[in-house]
Amino acid sequence: MNINNNPIFQKNTNFDEAFPFDRIEAKHFIPAIEYGIQMSEIIIEEIVSNSEPPTFENTIIALENSSEYLDIATSVYYHLFSAEANKEIEELSQKISPMLAEYSNNIYLNKKLFKRIAKIEEDSNSFGKEEARLIKIYYRRFVRNGAALNDEKKEQLREIDSSLSSLSPQFSSNVRKATNNYELWIDNEKDLDGLPEMVRNAAAEEASNRGQDKKWLFTLQFPSMVPFMKFSKKRELREEVSKAFSQKCLNDQFDNSELIKKIVKLKHDRAILLGYKNYADYTLEERMAGSADKVYELLDGLYDQCFPVASNEIAELKTFAEAEDGLEDFMPWDYAYYSEKLKKMLFEFNEEDLRPYLRSENVIEGLFEVANRLYGLKFEKEENIPTWHNDVDCYKAFEENGDYIGLLYVDLYPRETKKNGAWMNEIRSYGLSGKDIKSPHICFTCNLTKPTKKEPSLLSIGEVTTIFHEFGHCLHGLLSKIKYKTIGGTSVFWDFVELPSQIMENWVVEEEALDIFAKHYKTGEKMPKELIGKLKKSKNFMMGNMYLRQLQFGYLDMAYHDNIVEVSDIEVFEEVVLGKTRLLPSPKGATTSCSFSHIFAGGYAAGYYSYKWAEVLEADAFEEFKKNGIFNKDTAKSFRENILSKGNLKHPMELYKDFKGNEPSLDALLERDGLLSKSDD
Repeated sequence: MNINNNPIFQKNTNFDEAFPFDRIEAKHFIPAIEYGIQMSEIIIEEIVSNSEPPTFENTIIALENSSEYLDIATSVYYHLFSAEANKEIEELSQKISPMLAEYSNNIYLNKKLFKRIAKIEEDSNSFGKEEARLIKIYYRRFVRNGAALNDEKKEQLREIDSSLSSLSPQFSSNVRKATNNYELWIDNEKDLDGLPEMVRNAAAEEASNRGQDKKWLFTLQFPSMVPFMKFSKKRELREEVSKAFSQKCLNDQFDNSELIKKIVKLKHDRAILLGYKNYADYTLEERMAGSADKVYELLDGLYDQCFPVASNEIAELKTFAEAEDGLEDFMPWDYAYYSEKLKKMLFEFNEEDLRPYLRSENVIEGLFEVANRLYGLKFEKEENIPTWHNDVDCYKAFEENGDYIGLLYVDLYPRETKKNGAWMNEIRSYGLSGKDIKSPHICFTCNLTKPTKKEPSLLSIGEVTTIFHEFGHCLHGLLSKIKYKTIGGTSVFWDFVELPSQIMENWVVEEEALDIFAKHYKTGEKMPKELIGKLKKSKNFMMGNMYLRQLQFGYLDMAYHDNIVEVSDIEVFEEVVLGKTRLLPSPKGATTSCSFSHIFAGGYAAGYYSYKWAEVLEADAFEEFKKNGIFNKDTAKSFRENILSKGNLKHPMELYKDFKGNEPSLDALLERDGLLSKSDD
């Protein structure tokens, strides 16, 4: 294939060199990646063979620009691997990942290259802020990837990284296939008892799309599964769906248990080889937390606050279920159903009442208006830029003065080719490319309630929160003003990267913000104040259990990577680690680990605590907005200048203090979420 004809590298003439996703096929990736590696290796050889003394320009900048073609090819590939993975694209991962692992090792284990970087690092303090930070980041990256090892250990590292490179994509692929594999077909309308009309319509349309016009189809995709578990009166069916979800990827054709053991051992071996106690020790060196002790301090501190609350919540729920239906054996598949019923009784409120006011198009429009009021941003839909699916919309982002910022792709609805969950990624990052500064191309991807033939996409309040969360990440990428991509945008410590996303969630329940986008899809009337009041009053309902669920993920993650217990049997391991957090029995064969993509295929290994760590930051930071007004321009300007635009220019705590003036405490978070005990007031 002539590389010049490869659409991955062809500059789109429509606008801003947007990628021609409508022409990119699976066959284009291997040639593009091979070419990218080849071009990078040529530049690396030029750097190390340069007889002149190493300088910032001839070494650091040359290295920064060496992977331009490869970065393009891999960013497009991994984006489609997550968002639009047909069989061919999915299968390519088993070839591409080892290629990239070998390439990466060739760079980081290059003695001559590391020697030049180390020489520059000795004098890094004489450079400007961005340049000095970039030098230090590169130096640390080389050390942490084996540059200082002897030849024998370097070879061992290569073998480990080669093995790991194929295991994580395989784990992710198994989770996606297992999710798509389960189908609950209903042909008796009585089995739909309790389900709202919108949920029924969506299930009927899903069945119709598969040629079954008089049936209803439910899947493990969240927009299908979550309302089913909340509203279905058929306990035996809730049990079936719950077990299908919790037991996937264990003891089935998509079993991930052996992959987990391999991944954990290899990561541990890698850390030991590099001189660390374990993988958590290795990872946390480059995190705000800094050590496993600090992580446990956070987790245990939150556990002490939330466990008594969660215990009382479950006791109340069990009492309610027994009074309502005589239920004596309360199980996990009863939790969502009776929680919803109890909430309705206590607050005279059903979250489904919110959906007519939360049409997805209105939410997106409102999201942009919130960004405009905060940061002066404007978004214009662009019809002529190709996307990877008809569901995807593309927007141009502009400053208040009309200056162009970058592109934003929005991909909201589930499909079989897309992995579950929600995420943001930078298809192209802001920063220097050759001699030019390139604008960012950012995407956020979700799996939200789809429109049907009868109704538009009407979202749950949780789905709206997801949109605002991912958009916060997008702002972090779009508003970067750091010249060098390696230290710009979202390239920050992982326990800091969730601050911009999680702080955006606060606007979802603020009346001033809801007035912007929460409008009835038929009448256009704003969400009634009474309904907003009920939403706010019920916001902390079952909060203890929500916390406990997050802490379970955090404890489990640390147990795998801090070597608390050796992994031999996944179920036994989870029971040992999570026993103190479980308030309901876990059915045989149910695991969290086997579909825990965040830590085994998503980069959050020894880092899942980051969500709670960042919540501490964002709750404390949002106090500043509440104090001055949630749309206060000066506060927003400070947050943008000190957080959103600064990337990894300084240690994140320094960036945070530049905004807030002090380090955060737990109090703001616990008070907001109703978990601050009276004795602590």
